[in-house]
Amino acid sequence: MTEQIAPSAPVTPAPALPPLPDAPPPGAPAPSGKDRRALRAVLRWTAAVAVFAAVGSATAYGITRMDRTDVPGLATASDGRWIFPTLTAAPLPSGSPGPFDATNAAGAHYADVRDLLLPVPEGATADRALRGKDGWLATETFLAEYREESDRDALRQKVVDAGLRHIAARGWTADDGTHTRIYLLHFGTAAVVDALHTMQLAPYDRPAYAVRGTETVEPDEDFPEAAESDDVLTSIYTEPEPYGGEQVREAYLGAGDVLAVVLQSRPGGAGEVPFQQTVALQTRLLL
Repeated sequence: MTEQIAPSAPVTPAPALPPLPDAPPPGAPAPSGKDRRALRAVLRWTAAVAVFAAVGSATAYGITRMDRTDVPGLATASDGRWIFPTLTAAPLPSGSPGPFDATNAAGAHYADVRDLLLPVPEGATADRALRGKDGWLATETFLAEYREESDRDALRQKVVDAGLRHIAARGWTADDGTHTRIYLLHFGTAAVVDALHTMQLAPYDRPAYAVRGTETVEPDEDFPEAAESDDVLTSIYTEPEPYGGEQVREAYLGAGDVLAVVLQSRPGGAGEVPFQQTVALQTRLLL
């Protein structure tokens, strides 16, 4: 990609300087004391005008090169978005199609599923419990997210029957206490994931299994459509007020042969913006 270079900002030309008096011709009598004082005054004013013009031009140029948030009085308050490392598509084996390629009937991700996880944002602390062994998480660790033992047993049987291959996971805690967990469950085909997502785990009105820390969960009607993708099955839920010690937000994403579960919780309320950002970016990495 050709790097775009921003055009230089226009520099205001310095104002015209007062003309200097002509130098006396050789052999002319030296100027009187009064004339010398006048000459020195002209030179001092000339230098002052030149300095002010240069400083004014440099200041105007400097402001045009600054970000809005760097200019005092124009700073914009943060809306809660996190700063993530530069995201890159996971490498594919040579000649392999993407999960939504017309030639890929199974909707398979040929990339390493561990490379599809959203990275930890700047300033957050990684959740060591989700690293797993060689990047693969034990199924029981994922199931522990759910409140009822009977639900965990039922969900375990469902993913086993559906041919779960493995789980990749990542989590972090931001400096405001927001705890994020992302689980990528890898199956054999997109058809299996579609059935699990739509009919067994994430129907419209509420998730089939309650996550720990939740009492009532409902569809998140405020989640922006722009954060979704037409290729990915998306179900978004939130815990309405009044909630207990913390609020939980949930997303279930069916993308080809991968079912992603995104959970985010925070004491006192989980912010909309970081959750929407997390889900949107994780969705893009699955495409």
